[in-house]
Amino acid sequence: MQASSLSAVAPCAPNAAVRRWTVDEVLALYDMPLMDLVFRAQQVHREHFDANAIQRSTLLSVKTGGCSEDCSYCSQSARYDTDLERERLMPLDEVVAAARAARDKGASRFCMGAAWRGPKDNDLDKVLAMVREVKALGMQTCVTLGMLKEGQAEKLKEAGLDYYNHNLDTDKDFYGQVIKSHTHDDRLDTLDQVRDAGINVCSGGIIGMGESRRNRAALIVQLANLPTPPESVPINNLVPIPGTPLADRPRLDPFEFVRTIAAARIAMPASWVRLSAGRQEMSDELQALCFLAGANSMFYGDHLLTTGNPEVDRDDALFARLGLKAV
Repeated sequence: MQASSLSAVAPCAPNAAVRRWTVDEVLALYDMPLMDLVFRAQQVHREHFDANAIQRSTLLSVKTGGCSEDCSYCSQSARYDTDLERERLMPLDEVVAAARAARDKGASRFCMGAAWRGPKDNDLDKVLAMVREVKALGMQTCVTLGMLKEGQAEKLKEAGLDYYNHNLDTDKDFYGQVIKSHTHDDRLDTLDQVRDAGINVCSGGIIGMGESRRNRAALIVQLANLPTPPESVPINNLVPIPGTPLADRPRLDPFEFVRTIAAARIAMPASWVRLSAGRQEMSDELQALCFLAGANSMFYGDHLLTTGNPEVDRDDALFARLGLKAV
């Protein structure tokens, strides 16, 4: 389904009647009985969205490996031995072919990721061409390129970019335990540049990195209390990668993940809340509970950058079983 169809279920503007949340308020959501929390989240969800419509995005790594940053969860960091082969920026025709295939399988947004600290100007020019060509296919476009320099967001906007992804990853207080090569404020600076350029913000986090429930609540507060909440909020369940510092991190309680989805939905009622990394390890039943808790977006396709994702046939079967429609 093409991007124009999204207007049928578009939410009201995310900055309409935005409230300021406190960490204690979001913690109180987490502490609710699960059934009460999910019920409340579903009520909020139905006020802003079609409860049976799920936005589907496909994510392609257009430049893999060799990143100079030290993000403890990431297989693409050059600082860790993860057996990942470093690859150059993909040719334009291969990216367009992948986008066309994703569109034909039912994705409405095509996301392109590059493992950089931030794009050099000559690399950005090549990405701009990708954005233009994918946009011409009738899809929404998204890129994640790391931290931006002055003027780069404006060039992306001129090329037709719809969304820029730059996750906060985790709460500011926990951030230094996961990443030391740049700061939480560096990420906020890029989000400010993206917003000022008139591009939709895609920003969320990773759950299960050893953070506390309070850290999880604080991440939601930091996202919800941005000048405008992100239009898209990906919630990642950590996929432990051998060779990274978080390789042996125990799996998060699935119900804690559901609570995080529900809290994000209540705190950011008009944002698309996306099931992102870690979905391959989720049962159909857990995914259904996440949809009930307010998730209404997902990555669709067999791979997410360098990690696995449920096969398209499995997702199509799940949509049929649950009576969901793709947008």
